[in-house]
Amino acid sequence: MTRHIVGRIGFYTLIALLTAFFTVPLLWLAAAPFTSDPTYEVSLPDFTFTNFQAILEHPYALGSLYNSLLLAVGTAVLVVLLAALAAYALSRVRMPGRDALLYALLLLSSIITGTAAMVPLFQLAVELNLIDSQLGLILILTGGLLPAAIFMLKDFMDSTPKSYEESARVFGASPLQIVGHVVVPLVRPGLATIGVWAIANVWGNFLMPYLLLSDIEKQPGAVIMFTLYTEGGQANLPLLSTFGLLYSVPVVLMYLFVSKKYGFRFHGGIKR
Repeated sequence: MTRHIVGRIGFYTLIALLTAFFTVPLLWLAAAPFTSDPTYEVSLPDFTFTNFQAILEHPYALGSLYNSLLLAVGTAVLVVLLAALAAYALSRVRMPGRDALLYALLLLSSIITGTAAMVPLFQLAVELNLIDSQLGLILILTGGLLPAAIFMLKDFMDSTPKSYEESARVFGASPLQIVGHVVVPLVRPGLATIGVWAIANVWGNFLMPYLLLSDIEKQPGAVIMFTLYTEGGQANLPLLSTFGLLYSVPVVLMYLFVSKKYGFRFHGGIKR
């Protein structure tokens, strides 16, 4: 009995420590922007808005948030669209080596990351005249996320009853109409999950925008945040904390909206 009680106390102590480990940075992020002279310690704010005024006066801060939104949404739309079509084809078409191809794509996307493929991707962007192009960056980011997105969406497609599609085909629906009006509504939670996943990956991506976008007016928030340091390499805490809060809010709101509306599931929405 005593051993069981000691074990439970140790377990809850560990949970409390882990919770505090992840909560303290969030408390700092919530309090520091409203503090006139923030430090690295968590303290009660004096509820000043001078830091927000300084961010508004920054020449590139708000523009970088728009750039982040443009890159993230553009990439997510392409990833969801192309992954849905590819996953549907892989789910419905029986061909030799289909599963091996799918696992090979997933394996290669895990091994050959953006960092590992940095040099060939940069050379490819130079050859295609995509340097300093937001569209080129969207295409490169889409290519990196597609294999994993196809792998995840295929499970949703496999769980969609084929009888629905056969009924639509009887009434003369084309393949694209079947996908758009029958399959997509059934796998909507999966599409939402993939969309949020793609946006989160692009929103925090620093390396690719830093390499491919030389025009500071086109750079996203992840790159502009790097400039909120003094010449000596010290963080400008008032600006950095305020920009960090503004940078985090859109992703949190998106997550809450999608989670409430669809939920996050990695299986199909129809039970047989």
